[in-house]
Amino acid sequence: MKVGILYSRIRKDEKLLLNELRERDHEVEKIDVRKQEFDVGEVPEEFSEVDVVVDRCLATSRSLYATKFLEAYGVPVINSHETAEICADKVKNSLALEEAGVPTPATKVAFTKETAMDAIESFGYPCVLKPVVGSWGRLMAKIDSPDAAEAILEHKATLGHYEHKVFYVQEFVEKPGRDIRVLAADGEPIAGMVRSSDHWITNAAKGAETDVFEPDDEARKLVAQASDAVGGGLLGIDLMETEDVSESHSEGSQTESGQRYTVHEVNHTVEFKALDGAVDTDVAATVVDWLETKAVDAADEGLEVTH
Repeated sequence: MKVGILYSRIRKDEKLLLNELRERDHEVEKIDVRKQEFDVGEVPEEFSEVDVVVDRCLATSRSLYATKFLEAYGVPVINSHETAEICADKVKNSLALEEAGVPTPATKVAFTKETAMDAIESFGYPCVLKPVVGSWGRLMAKIDSPDAAEAILEHKATLGHYEHKVFYVQEFVEKPGRDIRVLAADGEPIAGMVRSSDHWITNAAKGAETDVFEPDDEARKLVAQASDAVGGGLLGIDLMETEDVSESHSEGSQTESGQRYTVHEVNHTVEFKALDGAVDTDVAATVVDWLETKAVDAADEGLEVTH
């Protein structure tokens, strides 16, 4: 098959995918979104013969517009624009999870400092304030006091961009010093890891230690439900254990059967280099297995590029 890789920068994640695709003799079209033009009336040559395009854009805005254009051209794209739009915005993400009945932290959204303060007070301290658009744990704040809340709200209100004036307030979940990332393809887990840290933010990008996580039945069910809620695709689904775990099956990497989870986020341009280093699974190979299936399915459905 011919695979288009839409990218902003070739990181280790993209290198893993590119190496696996080339080892299988698939043709690869690398498309730098920073240099790409999208025509509203004509399909650019770069997209005219690809079987599937994988969106690996770093910038949310580029990802959303690019996937919209690709779908207008009739080009199969992973992930879909619908999935990208829901996952890129924490408000839409939370609403989709809630509507699908997926357990997710209690969340309130406000548009002024005064109503945001009311929302914070309703949760009590600590609680969490997050940007509606963002990744890698940036600009997240754990709020421990009214003084801290007032200062942070004032700071966000003066940053200028309208997104900072959407105050996304969430309950603080007392997780056991770690959270869980599961990489899934259309709801089927490929691999999972726990990310542990003394800091309340346990992103691998923030230096958290990683170890393998084997999803139990409950985690698998929630991963499938969360994937369906946002439209499916290649997704990073983040879960937290909602109470401390005193026992585990192996080195703190797997929870007891029956442990309760909450899903706090679903990511659509998911990074997996840390996951690849934490598990025995060949993540890139499994992702390419799935991509091959998706390309065949698109061909069977008769999807054609609109010239």
